[in-house]
Amino acid sequence: MVGFTHAFEADHLLAVSSMVTRRNSIKSSLKDGIYWGLGHSSTILAIGLLMIVAKVAIAEATFGYFEATVGLMLILLGTHRIWKTWKHEQHHHKAHQEEAPHHHRLAYGVGLVHGLAGSGTLVLLVMTELKSSLQGIVYLLIFGLGSIAGMLLASGVFSLPFSQKFTNARQIRGALTLASSLFCIVLGCKVMWENLRGL
Repeated sequence: MVGFTHAFEADHLLAVSSMVTRRNSIKSSLKDGIYWGLGHSSTILAIGLLMIVAKVAIAEATFGYFEATVGLMLILLGTHRIWKTWKHEQHHHKAHQEEAPHHHRLAYGVGLVHGLAGSGTLVLLVMTELKSSLQGIVYLLIFGLGSIAGMLLASGVFSLPFSQKFTNARQIRGALTLASSLFCIVLGCKVMWENLRGL
């Protein structure tokens, strides 16, 4: 349940909303959600293995830089989406008429970076609450499954306004794309400011 609800944090939702604007089918959006969850879980598990099993100490300030990296990624996602939408309009294409390529590397990469945010707090919590390394790794795996399920649901819900089965209004889809991209940029700036001002 913790992993599932973790997927619904604001920065995660804005990132996935920016990604699903590239899609015009719910199926592709759901796959993006799965790949995001896999990337997110991969990073958390990797950091967990380093800290729990290998006993590698990571400075607290390092996690501040991790969080700032997530903020930068949000800014880049929002900016790129606005640029792509403007480019389509300039060439007189209907927004989202041609779907983005079916590969999901972007979703996986975004998940990888997002796994950096809060990973230190999560792993330290696991280390203090659980008695063995095995229990800690199992906990992180279950957490990862929960986050995959949560992002699967979130990506499906957020993709509905952009699916051609639900709306063919180019202006509506364009406005929603612009709004989600701007929110993504604003939150990214906020995350960077909060995590870099004290470092």
